[in-house]
Amino acid sequence: MKHTSLELESEGPPTDLPGISTRRDFTRRSVQAMLTISLLDHLCSTNLLAAGARLSAEKWLDEVNQIGLDVKGEKMKQTEWQVRIEDLLQNRIDLSQLLKLIDFERIEKTAKFVDNGARSIRPKFPKLEGVPERLVFGKQVFALRKGRSVVPHGHNNMATAFIILKGNFHGRHYDRVADEKNHMIIKPTIDAKFGPGQTSSISDVKDNVHWFKAEDEPAFIFNIHVFGLNPGSGKRTSRVYVDPAGEKLDDGLIRARLIDSKQAHQRYG
Repeated sequence: MKHTSLELESEGPPTDLPGISTRRDFTRRSVQAMLTISLLDHLCSTNLLAAGARLSAEKWLDEVNQIGLDVKGEKMKQTEWQVRIEDLLQNRIDLSQLLKLIDFERIEKTAKFVDNGARSIRPKFPKLEGVPERLVFGKQVFALRKGRSVVPHGHNNMATAFIILKGNFHGRHYDRVADEKNHMIIKPTIDAKFGPGQTSSISDVKDNVHWFKAEDEPAFIFNIHVFGLNPGSGKRTSRVYVDPAGEKLDDGLIRARLIDSKQAHQRYG
């Protein structure tokens, strides 16, 4: 006679026999396993497990330096560096630990703000065992008043990444699609609010132009940069200032006029 699942459960072997499991036991363990997998997926997706993988200051600095060496030595693509550095900034070190590492308390107390644009401050890392004294990457903190900007600019021959330390910003990025004699063809890629702990990055090949405007004060951004990524390009490692309010082209493209630092700060600082 054909049995239903319910009948099989009721007619299964007695549970007190060693080594024999009922269908109910099997189902219960299966459900528990699925719940465990589901919970692990949830923990990973919400980055709760990643919190347990935070690095010490020494290990964090060593990894930031190593990926800098790799991208500079062309062992790593610039876009891969962008993914790695953003992960290191946002997920692999607590913001409080990073603030301590750069002595942010002193920076905040002594920062001399400017009325236009951003004040650039050079933080110093403490000497840490196992970390090279001479690092391949540079670093700076930008300090801004409300309404002031890290003005719109692209980059030549470098990669850089930001993390917001304090305050809120309106951040915009653009891909650098083409260069013309007096213009740069750009395409908007990111237009978002950035708060403490949030990051972005640029390279010669992705999101090359950026612009950050402080929405409150005091506002601080920490920046890491690696120079000399394309020595054969013939371009000097530098900023390239642009006016993103340019001619609108097809496919969302903008013909942005090339300007100098003074013009950029007059208009957007």
